[in-house]
Amino acid sequence: MTQTLIKIAKTARAGEVIEVATTIAHPMESGYKPAADGKLIPRNILRSFTCQYDGATVFEAQFFPAISSNPFVSFHLRATRSGPVLLTWRGDLGFSHSETVQLQVS
Repeated sequence: MTQTLIKIAKTARAGEVIEVATTIAHPMESGYKPAADGKLIPRNILRSFTCQYDGATVFEAQFFPAISSNPFVSFHLRATRSGPVLLTWRGDLGFSHSETVQLQVS
């Protein structure tokens, strides 16, 4: 089971800049470590993170093998109208996880 922590304001004034901060628990493997039988454990890392606000991509990050376990991502966005904030993580071995937070703008 994937666990995420997301910190984002639920409400904002039109034009206000708000912070989005998130972390995800993910079983990371570099692909360089051998198992007990001597074979390499397959790489299993997060590859990308995307944030869409009201259907438009507002932040995107690509991750590489040096990424830490349970990566923390923080960025800012300008609240323009009420709508969903969709956070999506993708990784090796077909991993994909999304969370949606509703932002109410007044």
